[in-house]
Amino acid sequence: MAESKPASPSLDDVRARIDAIDSELLKLVDERSALAREVAAAKAAAGEADRFGLRPARETQVLRKLLAMRRTAARPALVVRIWRELMADSLSLQGPFQIAVWGGRDPGRTMELARMRFGAAPPIRQVAKPEEALAAARARGGVAVAALTPDSAWWGRLLAEPRLKVFTTLPCLAAWGPLAALGVAEIEVEPTGEDRTFWVTDAPQGAGAIVEALSRDGVAATLMLEAGGLKLFVLSGFYQAEDARLARAPGRLCGVIGAAPAPLDV
Repeated sequence: MAESKPASPSLDDVRARIDAIDSELLKLVDERSALAREVAAAKAAAGEADRFGLRPARETQVLRKLLAMRRTAARPALVVRIWRELMADSLSLQGPFQIAVWGGRDPGRTMELARMRFGAAPPIRQVAKPEEALAAARARGGVAVAALTPDSAWWGRLLAEPRLKVFTTLPCLAAWGPLAALGVAEIEVEPTGEDRTFWVTDAPQGAGAIVEALSRDGVAATLMLEAGGLKLFVLSGFYQAEDARLARAPGRLCGVIGAAPAPLDV
């Protein structure tokens, strides 16, 4: 005689379980927020209250660890969105935190990507020029998000402002579309183990010749944009500004303007 299959839970049973999980999640989120306040208090006691608490390398390591854990249904996008919100809320408790966005040809999309990256906690405003976004990044707790467009070489300005660095790409998941903007702030950029470095040069040679010259020194490079007599390349890996291999690269005006983690789902 065939064994009967166990009855599937009713819709009411499933909803009741979801309600119970929601209650537990809220308790954990509330506890996490309380701990974030303790972190802010500890930093203030240690004399670090004036220091911007943004640590993109630490955030990336946390997200990669979470995405590597076993899951049966939660997609990477869901995990990333939830924890981005939690991280941004925690950061907002530690002091000033605000975003200025220059959207280029598609301001709506760039604003959307900024919210997806930095969550709902920090105030976000749209500016008319990339220079305004960079100016906002110079303020305490300021972050600039600027679109990558073929008619603006705003990123070249970072060569003259070494304290401002690219630290993130938007979007941070390949599933959300192609690279569309960069995030800039006055912070120290740290390696995460899987990074992309952004390098600018005024070398007159074609992109192919520059890529070949870099490859002879073991540097893998891809042209991202060319505008205003400057070229923006993405280098595979994390490179310091004083790296001797880049010092030998073509160009009189050139240098590293920052680095960002590779997409979290690649």
